[in-house]
Amino acid sequence: MKLYKPTTPGRRGMTVIEYRKFLSKKTKEKSLTFGFKRSVGRNSAGRITTRHKGSGNKRLYRLVSFKYDKKGIPAKVIGIEYDPNRSAFIAAVNYKDGEKRYLLADKEMKEGQAIIHDENAPVQSGNALPLSKMTPGTFVYNVELKPDGGAKLIRSAGSHAEVIAQEDNYTTLKMPSKEIRKIPAKSWATVGVPSNEEHGFVVFGKAGRSRHAGIRPTVRGSAMNPVDHPYGGGEGAQPRGTNRPKNKWGRGTRGVKTRDKKKYSTRLIVSRRPKTKRKK
Repeated sequence: MKLYKPTTPGRRGMTVIEYRKFLSKKTKEKSLTFGFKRSVGRNSAGRITTRHKGSGNKRLYRLVSFKYDKKGIPAKVIGIEYDPNRSAFIAAVNYKDGEKRYLLADKEMKEGQAIIHDENAPVQSGNALPLSKMTPGTFVYNVELKPDGGAKLIRSAGSHAEVIAQEDNYTTLKMPSKEIRKIPAKSWATVGVPSNEEHGFVVFGKAGRSRHAGIRPTVRGSAMNPVDHPYGGGEGAQPRGTNRPKNKWGRGTRGVKTRDKKKYSTRLIVSRRPKTKRKK
């Protein structure tokens, strides 16, 4: 992580990831990239459905493979690249049959490293194999929710799940949220921890960097008019004035449960994530 001298108010406290230490490939694989237009919180009619999104730098999309369909074919890492569309770095790999792909890079992955996706692959960084083959204590990422369904879980930078136990046809994982849940043992996962662990410590430092990332300003509800927000109105700063926290549309926030009580995967949750303590 790179720190700056406080030469300006924006520089004070600003942090940047030193990409040169981690990235080894400057040129992109043209066959795996294409241009696209980001929806930036708008629907097909152009109406805002998610606030505080918009603008931002133009991005090139990298086609990252989340399917474990190249089983038994050795691959070699030809470079670690930056991807603006996700928090973790990506690895460009060249398979022995000549195909090139982008995969989520492990934090220990290096240029020239050999990896393989195979049922009998050694349990080492970058290799993928079924969860049933993992020993307790193994860190995994890029986890499938169901066999051959493609990786859906643990894909962000620095996150990982830990294999806790193997029983019947399920593998018990401790998730990044500390939730403990079961996953079908035939589902595949990659051994290791996703790269770019410092992503969560980046401090933008100034509004301009937020705009470059596609984040628009957020206006406080108490600064709005009464017609625009339940907290709006009043002369000067006013207390909330309602018996519970509400959003712009009057729906409850903070502690309101949104998970479907009849969700199919609820039976696979062994222990729910612990409640976070509010800061005093």
